[in-house]
Amino acid sequence: MTKRVPCPPAPGPLEAYAARFDDLFSTLAQRRGFRDYLAGLLLPRDRNKTLTCLAGTEPVVGAQHAAVQRLQFFLSESTWDLEKVNARRVELLLADPATAPHAGGVLVIDDSGDRKDGTATAHVGKQYLGSVGKIDRGVVTVTTCWADERVYYPLHAVPYTPAHHFPKGKNDAGFRTKLQIGAALARDALRAGVSLRAVAADCAYGDQDAFRKELDAAGLPFVMALKPRRGAWSYGDEAYTPVDAARDLAWHGPDRPGDWTAVTRTFRDGHTATWWAADAQLGWWGPDGTTRLVVATTDPATLPAQSTWYLATDLPRPSGPREVDSPHPAADLAEIVRIYGIRHWIEQSYKQVKDELGWADFQVRSDTAIRRHQTLVTCAFSFCWDTWFAPPPPATDEEEPVPSRPERGYCAVPPDPSGLLAPSSPGRPWLADALGHAATLLASVDSQAPAHRAPGPDQRCRHRQTS
Repeated sequence: MTKRVPCPPAPGPLEAYAARFDDLFSTLAQRRGFRDYLAGLLLPRDRNKTLTCLAGTEPVVGAQHAAVQRLQFFLSESTWDLEKVNARRVELLLADPATAPHAGGVLVIDDSGDRKDGTATAHVGKQYLGSVGKIDRGVVTVTTCWADERVYYPLHAVPYTPAHHFPKGKNDAGFRTKLQIGAALARDALRAGVSLRAVAADCAYGDQDAFRKELDAAGLPFVMALKPRRGAWSYGDEAYTPVDAARDLAWHGPDRPGDWTAVTRTFRDGHTATWWAADAQLGWWGPDGTTRLVVATTDPATLPAQSTWYLATDLPRPSGPREVDSPHPAADLAEIVRIYGIRHWIEQSYKQVKDELGWADFQVRSDTAIRRHQTLVTCAFSFCWDTWFAPPPPATDEEEPVPSRPERGYCAVPPDPSGLLAPSSPGRPWLADALGHAATLLASVDSQAPAHRAPGPDQRCRHRQTS
């Protein structure tokens, strides 16, 4: 067997990460392309991360540069398997104790769209784009993200193809709705060995009965948002929307909460907020029904639109009649609020993969090239966690001693990098050190969003290694 020709190493710690994928690439050009692409994605964002940017050449006029053409071939024509690369990335996340999923985590399903012009690009269509908040021409991708109070990362992604791309439209055998794609991705997460407490999604998915039934058939519990005015069949003056059901609950103020229970949410920056949660009755949905309606709000008297959640879940309530027969552990109101609060990590991950890593910056047309670009972006994102949790350099006499860890589930928060851009000198004429910028990506959001809770016996505390 012919010995492989060594590949020029990637800068800094990126080489050790990239080397774990080498057996998935059959040629030196593919291994080199993988390293160059990731290194370009990890550079500070001076301009859109198109192929000319990733190769370090001028926009437009540099499109014919040899380095750009190599990356174009690597993305569009080369023979490597994107599914195998993503599977390896997920395997590495699951194998690392710092990022391994556990039974307290949440699988978040969502979709995100970005503008793309023209008609020849795969998946492009006139549809609602979350990035611009309106209907426009673009590409929408359905994604899954695993998250707990400390760590979050994308698992799988599949672009949605609008019906007009198929000969028979929505009646074509190859057409799949976003809901069908999302349910399939949730099953993919289970097959990959991902542990979770529940699936969380916003009202675009939670309002769909068929979607919730697919998750139930797959053995996946859920906590999903509902639109406040989602209708339900009812008799006479019975509640017929989640808002009606919430207003029927007794509330006489914080000292006499009636049907409401106080829930304290503790956020990453240390501040706390008191929310109120309750089980409500809506048609056949109730505290002991197969589906519970849970309302969580900052003010039960006014139910403010910006801070009120209407949630559907199939997790039984503690001590309820369904607890004995349910395949899932019971969840009290605080647990339901915690699960849905973690859902917001996916919004944060979108900011990083889009604003920093160039998720939507591709300038290719084929389905394969688009999905390869998205896979490489998620590899770059996962490398950031790999770097973040890597052991620090050996201590020197000049370094301050690491303080002892307090008790009661304390999670150490890594210090922010001193610079906002990659601080080291370039490893090559057109590459900055990926390490500094990778740490910055994670540190920039370390003090934000979902609530932190003290870990239970089945949940490990996530913290950066200090030894």
